[in-house]
Amino acid sequence: MPGPKSQRRPYGTAVSPAPGDPTAPGTTAQQPAAVELSGTVERIAYQNDETGYTVARVLRESGGLVTVVGDLLGVVPGEALQVSGHWEHHPEHGRQLKAHTYRPVLPATVEGMRKYLGSGLIKGVGPVSAQRIVDHFGAETLRVIEEHPERVAEVPGVGPKRQELIARGWAEQRAIKDVMVLLAGLGVNPGLAVRIYREYGDGSVAVVKNQPYRLARDVWGIGFKTADKLARGLGLPLDSPERAQAGLLYALNEAADGSGHCYLPREDLVAKAAELLEMPPDRVEPALADLLASGDAIRETVGEDDAVYLAPFYRAEGAIVRRLRRLQASPGDRFACFQGVDWEAAFGWLAGKRGVRLAEGQAEAARLALTSKLAILTGGPGTGKSTTVRSIVQLARAKRRQVVLAAPTGRAAKRLAELSGLEAKTIHRLLGLRVGGAAQLDEENPLDADLVVVDEASMLDLFLFNSLLKAVPPDAHLLLVGDADQLPSVGAGNVLADLLTSGQVPTVRLQTVFRQAETSAIVTNAHRINAGQLPRYGPPIDDFFVFPADTPEAAADLAVDLVSRRIPGKFRLPPDEIQVLCPMHRGAAGVGLLNQRLQEALNPARPGRAEVRIGGRLFRVGDRVIALRNDYNLEVFNGDLGVVVGIDGLDHLLRTRLEDGRTVEFEFAKADELSHAWALSVHKAQGSEFRAVVVLLLTSHYPMLARNLLYTAVTRAKELVVLVGQMKAAAIAVRNNRVARRYSGLATRLGARLTG
Repeated sequence: MPGPKSQRRPYGTAVSPAPGDPTAPGTTAQQPAAVELSGTVERIAYQNDETGYTVARVLRESGGLVTVVGDLLGVVPGEALQVSGHWEHHPEHGRQLKAHTYRPVLPATVEGMRKYLGSGLIKGVGPVSAQRIVDHFGAETLRVIEEHPERVAEVPGVGPKRQELIARGWAEQRAIKDVMVLLAGLGVNPGLAVRIYREYGDGSVAVVKNQPYRLARDVWGIGFKTADKLARGLGLPLDSPERAQAGLLYALNEAADGSGHCYLPREDLVAKAAELLEMPPDRVEPALADLLASGDAIRETVGEDDAVYLAPFYRAEGAIVRRLRRLQASPGDRFACFQGVDWEAAFGWLAGKRGVRLAEGQAEAARLALTSKLAILTGGPGTGKSTTVRSIVQLARAKRRQVVLAAPTGRAAKRLAELSGLEAKTIHRLLGLRVGGAAQLDEENPLDADLVVVDEASMLDLFLFNSLLKAVPPDAHLLLVGDADQLPSVGAGNVLADLLTSGQVPTVRLQTVFRQAETSAIVTNAHRINAGQLPRYGPPIDDFFVFPADTPEAAADLAVDLVSRRIPGKFRLPPDEIQVLCPMHRGAAGVGLLNQRLQEALNPARPGRAEVRIGGRLFRVGDRVIALRNDYNLEVFNGDLGVVVGIDGLDHLLRTRLEDGRTVEFEFAKADELSHAWALSVHKAQGSEFRAVVVLLLTSHYPMLARNLLYTAVTRAKELVVLVGQMKAAAIAVRNNRVARRYSGLATRLGARLTG
C-alpha cells in the first residue's frame, strides 16, 4: 500500500547522496558554492513546528519564484528576506536553495507591503485594512507606520482605537525582529524570539547579550544547550562559574521535568552536569558548592542517597509532611458523629434508599473515609471505586456535611460530578491557583469543606498536592482515590505511590472485579496486563481488537482509517469520541505526525472554514487541542482539552471551547502553548476517559514500552479498545514491570506513623 500523503518525505527535504556521489560527506569534492538571495516570501508550503524546518516559495528581487528550505520558523508571506545558503537538487521537487542563515528586511514594493501587512503579522491589520492603508500611503506606508503611527487614523475605516492597536503591534513586531536578527547571527532558531520578547519585553536584547543563561530558567522552550550556544557565540568563557552553575541547575530541572525526580544523588548530578558542560567533574564541584551556598539548591540525606534538591522541591516535600501530620494530629474532627455510628444501619439505609449494597472491601473503605481524617482508596478498573465514592458522599450528605470534589483534569472532574451528583472542579480551579503557585485558597483562607475527595490521585505531583493540603481545614477529612498501577504524575514527584509505600496512610485496596465488569474485555484485559499476561482478543470478544501492522507507516495508515472510517461505520461512534494514543511523540507512528494526518482526515480545509498558521502549526476551526502549559490568567492548565471554535485574524485570537464549557481566547502569540489533540501521548491522556481508544504499539517504541503505560492506555477506554501494531511490542510492555525509580524523599521524610 502506498504511504499516505503526509507520510512521504516532506516537500523540499534534502536527501542523502547516492553511493559514489562525489558530493557525499567525507569526499574531497568541492563544497557547494555559497549563494546570497534577496526576495519576498510568497507562501509557506510546509513548516514543522518542532524542528523549524520550513519550505517557502520566494519571489526573487531579480524575478522568478524559487523554493527556499531550512530553519525559517517565524517568516510570514509578504516578508522580505536576505538568505545565505547553497543550491541543491531534490529528486521530486527540483532545484531549491538550502538556507544556512537569513535576515528579515522590510518589503520595498507597494505589493510587498500590502501582503506583509495583510499576512496577520500585526494585530489590528487584516487583508482589507492592509489594502486601505497601502492605498492611502503608497510607497511611504511603512515609513508612516514607523515614524508617524498617528497618521494611520487618516485611513477610512481605521479609528483611533484601531490605530493605537496597530502602532503597538508594529512596535512589538519590530522589537521581536531585532531579537530575531541577534539570534540568527548566533545561529539560534528565530522562532524563539517571540517567547524571549514575551518574557523580557524591551529588555530582551540586553538579557540575551548580558545574561544568556537566564533564558534557560525563564523562557519556556529554551534549555541550557540553547542558552549555552548563545553565551559561547557572545564570547563567554567555557570555564566561567556562571556557566557551571547554569549547567547544574539545568540538570536538576531536566531531571524534574523529564523524569519526575524531586532530587538527584550528588554523584549523578555532578556526572550529568560534567557531561553537559564538557568539563571534568572536579571542575563542577566548586560550582555545586557555590550553588548550595546560594540557597538555590539544598543537600540532604535521603535513605542512602546524598541528595541535592532544587530549593522549591525540598521545601514542598517538607511542607507536605508537616501538613499531613497536622491534619492527622489536629484534635478537631468534623465527622466525629461517625465514630459511634451503627454501620449496619448506615449500610442498610444505603441499600434501602439508594439501592446500593456494598461489598466487604467497599464497606471498609466507606468506614475508613468517614472515620479517618486521611485515607486512600485504590484499586483497578471494575473493582467498585466509583460506587464506593458515591456511597461515601451520600453518607456524608445524609449527616449534612459539606463535600468538595476535585480531580487533576477536566475530564476526571466531569466524571466525578456525574457519578456523585455534585459539582466537581479541577484542583487548579478549586484552589484558584495563580502565577508562581500562589492560590486564592490556602491556610489563611481554607476550603469550605468537611470532606475533600480527590479522584485520579496518581496524577498528583509534588507542588499540586502541597497547594491542595494548604487549603484543607485541619479538622476536615481528605480522601485520595486513584489507581496506583497507572503511570505516575507528569510533574515531579510520585505522591500516591510514596504515600502507599510509606505505609503511613490508612488505605483500602479494592481487588475483586464485580460480575458486571467481568463481561468487559477492557476490564479483564487491564487486569491481565497488570498481572503480566497478554490481553485476550478475537471472537466472541467485541470490545477489544488487535490490528497487526509491522511498520510505523502501516500502523499510522491503519489508525487514521480506523478513526475516520471503520470505527464510526461499525460502532456508530463519532470520531470526536475516539482518541488515538501513542507511547512517543516522534516518528511516523508518533503523536506529532499523526496529529497532522488526523487533522487532514477529520478536519480538512474547506471554503469558509477559518484557519491560521502560527509558527509551525496550522490551526483550523474544529481542531481538537490540548493545553501544554498553565495559564493562570485564562484559568487554563496543562492537559486541558478543547476544540477551536473561532479564529479572529484581525485581533489575533484563537477561541477555544474547553471541556468545562468555557470559551477562552488565546492570543496568537501564545498559541505555542496549545497543541493538536487528535492524537495524544499516553502520559497526556492520564485522568481522561474516552468512549474508544486506538493505541499504537510497536517495537520502535521500545524505550517507552512498560506495563504501566499499556495498562494506563487500555484503562482510558469505556467502550472500545483497538491495539494497532505488533503483539511483540505488547509482550515487551507486559513483561517490563520495572517502574523507573523517581528520586523522591516524601516516603522517607514521612517518618513517624500518621495513622495515630
